[in-house]
Amino acid sequence: MRKTTGLYVWAGLFVVILTGAWAGVRAENLPRGKDVIYVPAMSNGLCVNNLFQSNMVLQRGKPIAIWGWAPPRQKITITFAGLKRSVTAGADRSWRVTFPTMTASDKPRTMVIQGDGKTITLDNILIGDVWVAGGQSNMDFPVQGVHNGDLAVEAANFKNIRLLTIPENNTTKPLKNFPELEQWSGWWGRHYRRGFWRVCTPRSVASFSAIAFIFARQIYMTTHVPIGVINVSRGGSTLQTWTPMAVLKSIHTAAVETMLQKWKTKIADYNPQADLERRIKFYDYRVKIGKAKPGHPPTTLQPGPAKDFNRPGTCYNGMLAPMAGLRVKGVIWHQGFNNSLGNRTTGGEMYEQIFPKMIATWRKAFNSPDLPFGILSLCTDGAPQTNKHFLEGLADNGCYVRWAQYRTFLKMRKAGDKNIGFCSTFDFRMNWYHPQIKIPAGLRIARWALATQYGYSRQIPWLPPIIKSMKIAGNKIILTLTQDVTPYHNHAGTFHGFAIAGHNRRFYPAKAVYGKNPNRRGDQLNVIVLSSPFVPDPVAYRYAWSRNPMGNVVTTGVANLPLAIQRSDHWTMNQLYQAYTGRRSQSPTVLNGYERHMFMIALENADIARRLKEAQAFCKAHGGSHATQ
Repeated sequence: MRKTTGLYVWAGLFVVILTGAWAGVRAENLPRGKDVIYVPAMSNGLCVNNLFQSNMVLQRGKPIAIWGWAPPRQKITITFAGLKRSVTAGADRSWRVTFPTMTASDKPRTMVIQGDGKTITLDNILIGDVWVAGGQSNMDFPVQGVHNGDLAVEAANFKNIRLLTIPENNTTKPLKNFPELEQWSGWWGRHYRRGFWRVCTPRSVASFSAIAFIFARQIYMTTHVPIGVINVSRGGSTLQTWTPMAVLKSIHTAAVETMLQKWKTKIADYNPQADLERRIKFYDYRVKIGKAKPGHPPTTLQPGPAKDFNRPGTCYNGMLAPMAGLRVKGVIWHQGFNNSLGNRTTGGEMYEQIFPKMIATWRKAFNSPDLPFGILSLCTDGAPQTNKHFLEGLADNGCYVRWAQYRTFLKMRKAGDKNIGFCSTFDFRMNWYHPQIKIPAGLRIARWALATQYGYSRQIPWLPPIIKSMKIAGNKIILTLTQDVTPYHNHAGTFHGFAIAGHNRRFYPAKAVYGKNPNRRGDQLNVIVLSSPFVPDPVAYRYAWSRNPMGNVVTTGVANLPLAIQRSDHWTMNQLYQAYTGRRSQSPTVLNGYERHMFMIALENADIARRLKEAQAFCKAHGGSHATQ
């Protein structure tokens, strides 16, 4: 927290003390359901953007900009690292100064900001690398809640790692700043400290993003450069809420335009009184069935979709915009679940249209058009894929979102973007949409950063295997990869998770084995051959096409980097629906509830029919007499 003199700060401290919310008070003693502000987003007098605090890390190797607000025409003097800068606040109260680039240093430094009758002192400042971690709940998921998180917490004494979580906020207009506060979380039913730069200790790290901390810890332990990491994620958020509305409006595709029109209509049609009446009826029903206490019906009108944090652009405005202009080292991103929801079947298509634009916008916000941006693909959810239930993933929107994330990486890399990164997370399997296997995820994306941004490309592999060619040879599909691969935890040379289809668009699990080396005896470790007795003339393949897939293709060596989700076809889910049910969907971009139900039944029946044929073939091959029963 900054040291400062001035009447408003002492008044603020008095309010905080009255509420029992000073830094030493436990969060459970704070007023439930309310945010408690320590430092506001902006005061009437001299203040700085709350990005700049004691305990912060400033980005090395780039000009250091410091900005804030003061009464108009007031002269401001900033002293830092033996240098002094002066500036006069403009008519809009804003001021900004720039210090020259500096090298990394773990020597604590002090910054002094002086105006008329007021001084702000920021202590314990380091020069190093600042990383931003964005996304939704799987990025925000705290260290204390993940597998082996207790070990990570107890060992988290790193005075040169600094942590900052941006408060959750959404607004239709870009904000210039954020407050420092204890923010109430209705989801978790407790307060979280947000808006503060904090030295990494077991206490401060426990509620911090697990992936972001593990990433930062690995970078620091490898490089010994001070690391600041900023968590700017929000549970339940979609890609479009992290993208400015002006950018979304510039994407002239049917999927994006339909999404924007849907929001426009939803906001225009919202009736707060009708919504209150609906909530009262629901409350009465809950009282009737004993799920709610009588005598406390809803009484307040709600703002409705206009204030929904997933309204396009609003999380960008409320959480990312206040950071605009900060110089950082790079970004890591983990999101996608909420873009997988709903009956629309074009979610992946829309994701692929928006994602590169969002990345460009974030890079612009941090004044770096080639800013490193590492993508962690959508994590697992639901029951594991098995041979018995192999096809269910064909009806899962999440697979298309995961594919869109990988495709965005491939396209940007092919276009020459040397600072785009990617890693899969589906192999950290749990049948929950918040898989708690976050420590390996943080380490995996740290591989990319260390190899590409810190000069460890020879020592630390990060690039997943990429399929560079596909060839159809009779009843087989031959895939050639950029790296040698192996079946993870299966030394018999059997790969799992591939499916192939013919012109009828009906997929079957594929036998997947190494190709034979044409020049010497043995297998060719970067070639996989796919086949199925049920697909005599294959035209397409998919791999790991499930939210919790059984794919096991990884690189050889110690890194075991998984092959990402794959597809060679361009068939939509609606086309697959027709292939398996024999019916056309009512809409080319939506499967309604009944159609999804029938699709799932058709996929289940297809799995049963295929397994019956496999059993019959087995019995016939082994001389059994029960194959036809």
